[in-house]
Parts: sequence; structure tokens; C-alpha cells
Amino acid sequence: MSDSPALSVRNLCVYVREDRTERTVVDGVSFDLAPGEVLALVGESGCGKSKTAEAIMGLVPEAVGRVTADAIELGDLDLAALGERGLQKIRGCEISMVFQEPLTALDPVFSNGYQLATQYRRHRGQSRRQSRNSARDMLRRVGFDDPDRIMRSYPHQLSGGMRQRLIIAMAMACKPRVLVADEPTTALDVTTQAQVLSQMIQMGRDTGTAILLITHDLGIVAQYCDRALVMRQGLMVEDASVKTLFVSPDHAYTATLISAAREMSL
Repeated sequence: MSDSPALSVRNLCVYVREDRTERTVVDGVSFDLAPGEVLALVGESGCGKSKTAEAIMGLVPEAVGRVTADAIELGDLDLAALGERGLQKIRGCEISMVFQEPLTALDPVFSNGYQLATQYRRHRGQSRRQSRNSARDMLRRVGFDDPDRIMRSYPHQLSGGMRQRLIIAMAMACKPRVLVADEPTTALDVTTQAQVLSQMIQMGRDTGTAILLITHDLGIVAQYCDRALVMRQGLMVEDASVKTLFVSPDHAYTATLISAAREMSL
């Protein structure tokens, strides 16, 4: 892995507006993500994991809340200083996101092939024919044996696992520096979950893409991740390698999470 982080976040705070007041949902989060690393962001529901991801991606609407940070650096780019137009240029190219529910990220009126090929036309300047060939190759890489049928069909004609593979194909199309995956397999059965996660992480390894994997599932952390950040009530309470996390957690909250996960697996 390179010594220079793919993503560097410093003192990230997210405030959500409620009536006439503001509530802090992410409070001073800082971390580095190395190229090719799989970093888990772990914690119970409501701890601020997803809001952290949305803030990094510039997806917290001003009508809902506000974001402050000393720095959100994607290589040499300072995301915190970019406006919406600047962020639109790099989303899907330099940094991509996989959402928990793929139907929210897919347009029901366009074919799957059109939506995937658009990534190559928009960010790589490919022709219509080139983009369709690239889309076909990418669908094969994420496990589709019949890419032409997938390209002709529409999101509602795919199963949940197939839709998530399509979203991963779109997110990885331009070999981004960073992929943010927010609970990407929660709605899938265990077998499909394992297949989708394995394909996503292997693609990251192949391209050197760093992955920030947001999850509440410590089994996934143990199996797929290199390092973990643990969040509680908006604060980051632990940053450790996965081996250290499970053998000798530093924070009492982390130990409680691991104990609860082990009890549930019995």
C-alpha cells in the first residue's frame, strides 16, 4: 500500500436540523484510508456511520443539515472546498458510493445497459459503441454470465443481488480511488451477500481502490476488512486492525459489541 492516503478526513462534524435547533450526529471524526485498504466503519444504528459517508460524498442537503471539516482530502483534492459542481465531476469517477438499497440509485425508466454505459461516456469520454463494450465487460467482471440480457433489461427485472452487482459495476466502472459502501448487502440472503462482498472487494484489490465499508455486522468485518473504526453516538471511539479489534479491543463499547455478536452467533 502507498504511504500517501487515498482519503484523509480531519475533524468531520455533521449537524442535523430539528425544528429550530441543531443536533450533532457526527462529532470530530478523523481517519486515513490507504490505497487498496478495506476499512470498516462499525457501530449500532444511529451512531453516525451513514451520515459520515454522506458528508464525505457531499450528499448532506443544506435543507437537512450542515457539514464542517478541517479537511476531506481525496489524494490532492480537497473535497471540503469543492462546490456541488466540482463534486459532480468526481463522483462516480474518483470516488463512488454503493448504497444499501440499489433501487434508490437506479433509474427505473432506463435500461441497465444504458445506465452503466453512461458512466463510461460521462467520465471517460467513450463513444456509444465503446461504452457498451466496456459495460458488457464490466458486467462479466461482477459475475453476470449473460451481460447482453442484463443490459437489455430494466432494474425491476433483476433480483436484489443482481441489482447490487449492477450498482457495484457502475461504482467501479472508472476505477475510483475510493469506494464508499453503505451497508451494501443488508437486504440480501447470506449466500448472495458473501458473493457480492467477495466480488466487490476483489475488484478493489485488483484496481487498488480503497474501500470504506459501513456495516453493523462484525462477522463481515472479521472476514473481509483490514482495519475497523468503531463509532458510538457520533464519536469515533476506536481505530484498530481487525486482528487487534477482536483479540484485545481497547474500548469497553467495542468489547460489548463483540460480545453481543458472539452471543448471537451461538
